[in-house]
This record gives sequence, structure tokens and C-alpha cells, in this order.
Amino acid sequence: MTQNTASRYPAPHALGTGKVAVVSGASTGIGEATVRRLRASGWTVYAVARREERLAELAEQTGAIAAPTDVTDQAQVDALRDRVLAEQGTVDAVLNISGGARGTDPVADADVAGWQWMYDVNVLGTLRVTRAFLPALRANGEGTVLNLTSLAAWRAYEGGAGYNAAKHAERAMTEALRLEEAEHNVRVIEIAPGLVHTPEFSLMRLGGDAEKAERVYAGVEKPLTGEDVAEVCAFAVELPHHVDIDTLTLKPVAQAAPHKVIRSTS
Repeated sequence: MTQNTASRYPAPHALGTGKVAVVSGASTGIGEATVRRLRASGWTVYAVARREERLAELAEQTGAIAAPTDVTDQAQVDALRDRVLAEQGTVDAVLNISGGARGTDPVADADVAGWQWMYDVNVLGTLRVTRAFLPALRANGEGTVLNLTSLAAWRAYEGGAGYNAAKHAERAMTEALRLEEAEHNVRVIEIAPGLVHTPEFSLMRLGGDAEKAERVYAGVEKPLTGEDVAEVCAFAVELPHHVDIDTLTLKPVAQAAPHKVIRSTS
């Protein structure tokens, strides 16, 4: 007998109703867009980032719960966990969107402080949040961890060694976590986007130089947007729980590979 798939796969924006998510990196870019997307489908969302004023504005606009937290501070992460569980009693999904890059220096001229920051945010920040919520995700019975890595986790490139190293490490941690948590029915997802035009990623990487930041996207007709990636993240966590998108890479059509980007010359 043919199974009725319509009942198993409701229309988009219908699956998340009543569920609780924690989304880091929520003050801008992909994290902010993911909060908006999950709220649109009825999730209770804790929007996590350092910048309180940004979170307050997002909460007012979407009904998300502002949860100012620095993911590099274990005490703050533990306080976030305690708050979520006290207020909700459970958590269904943790989406580790926090991350970023600093600098484009080659290994020979590497800025150790920049590398340290990238490792602390991309790798240890993801570790702190995931570790804090794992007992609750296990207890939930159908918990999900989604880690946002990058194509930089798959292919190294000149001037990207620090970010490559951090994202490779985050990806390796995600793969190990999937092996460790399968017996607890915790679903572990990796989403790895390529070229995404967000307000701050390249700006922060290039030390606030707006002109250089815009050159990263110059001539690319349609780079990905934060909303594009948020839609994929939401799709992944809203699928029936037994469906695990282990790893999904996404790029704009103009980015045939990390090293090949089609740019107009006009």
C-alpha cells in the first residue's frame, strides 16, 4: 500500500508549531534570518547573541525571546540553558549559527589573536552551547543540533587558513557528535553555505573596510542571502525527526566551486 506522504510532510511553515529552538548568532545575518523564519512557522525561539539592543529589536518585531549571551563565556551559556529549561521545560532544537572570520593573512604572517578568536567562537562556542543543552535534547526524545559550518570547512584557500582551520574543526566535531548521539536519538545536522552576502561577515573579516568588503561580492549577480540559508536551516529542523540531513552544502549558481565564482565585468 502506498503511504500517504502528505500527512508525513506537511506544507512548509507548518511543522515547527509548538516547538522550542535556541538560535545563536541571532543579532545579524543568517542567525537573525533563521530566528525570523522559525518564528514565522510558530516556534518559540530564544534569540542568542551579545548585542542586547539588536536582540530587543528582533524580539519586538518577531515575538522571539531575547537572550543576550556571549557563547565564549561558559557561565553565560549555562545561565542561558537554565533560563530556557526553567521557562519551557524542554528544548527541541539548538541551532549553532554563531561564527565568523578575522583576517585574510597567510600562515607565514598569521595573526594568532585572530586565529584564537575564530577558534573560540566557531569551535568552542559551538561546543559550549551544544554541551550545555545535550542532556535536555536527549531527554526530549527527538532533539536536534544544527551546526552552521561553511564551504571553508571542505576546501582550503589562500588567505583563509585561520577560518579554514576553525571550520574544519567545527565540522569534525559535528561528525563525531552525530556518531556519539545517534543512540540517544539526537539528530545532528551540518549546513555548509558558500558565498553569502550578509551585512557583517566580510566587513568584520576585513577590519571594517567597507570598500574591500563589497569587493568580495562585486559582479556576482545573485550571491546567497541570509534568508536563503535560513530557509535551508528551517527545512532541515522541520523535517520529520527520523530524517537527518547529515550534511548539506549550498552555493549560489555563480559559485561553481569555492575557487570559481562567475562575476560580470560590466
